[in-house]
Amino acid sequence: MNVTRTTPPRPLDVTAVFPELCPLARPAIRLHPRPGSPSPHDSSVGGPLLWPADEPWPHCGEVHGLYDSATDEEYEGPNPMVPVAQLYVRDIPLLRPPAGADLLQVLWCPWEHEPDYKPPTALVWRSAAEVTDILAAPPESTEGEYDGYVPEPCVLAPEQITEYPDYPDLSKELLQQLKDWSRWQAAGSGVDSSYAPYPQEFYGNELSVAPGWKVGGWPGWNLTDPVARFCAVCDAGMVPLLNIASCEWDSSNRGWAPYEDQALAAAGRADAANPPRVQISRSNHLQLYVCPESPDHPHTDLIQ
Repeated sequence: MNVTRTTPPRPLDVTAVFPELCPLARPAIRLHPRPGSPSPHDSSVGGPLLWPADEPWPHCGEVHGLYDSATDEEYEGPNPMVPVAQLYVRDIPLLRPPAGADLLQVLWCPWEHEPDYKPPTALVWRSAAEVTDILAAPPESTEGEYDGYVPEPCVLAPEQITEYPDYPDLSKELLQQLKDWSRWQAAGSGVDSSYAPYPQEFYGNELSVAPGWKVGGWPGWNLTDPVARFCAVCDAGMVPLLNIASCEWDSSNRGWAPYEDQALAAAGRADAANPPRVQISRSNHLQLYVCPESPDHPHTDLIQ
């Protein structure tokens, strides 16, 4: 960790205006990936993995139209997955590893797959101390027809924050309160008056769910209404693990840009908002969910 990023305070304390939100607070860790040269011993996005030399590398088992540059021929077959993120529990304490594990590795196939047009993902938990002989070079993967699924190597600047549910996740009663502009006016000058016709969007953009790469917290709902996810093994309600983002801020939520990037955000520097150069389904986000009962149960995902 050799970079620092600090989220500015929210424009106002939303729980002072709506005390009903207090019990809904959740911790989240913003990862703030920034260009760098991570090693296998670092938490990273798009960096090298601490992968045992004698352990098979994950492949996507679906059929792909691949090209072999050595023979100048196309073929169909499994495709090696590419590293997306490597997260050490020492850096990301919100992770809930299985017993004996202290490292989470996330990989995906850099091809969009039907019917949801998203990359299949793999999660690997391991004990870093047990990896003594590290794989020097993983197998090369063939990229899909769309750019944006091979992250640029980035170091992380983990920062813990507090989140509240996105407004589609709120009860009807609380949502009606959020829509009452007079409640917001009474809160003072921290409220952006341009949101007067739709004050719930001020809450959604500035006060509830942080954009960008993060662990834990609440999911944001950009494409659909809330979609409950249930474990395929035990039917428990699944919880957010990792949000893989196409950007860390945009014109609607620029207030979440860290202090250190405020000048770049004000200048409209799109590259500063997306150092890993990841583009999920053009410009969306991929949410990974896990079972709270057991990290050994299969995870699931959702594009938003």
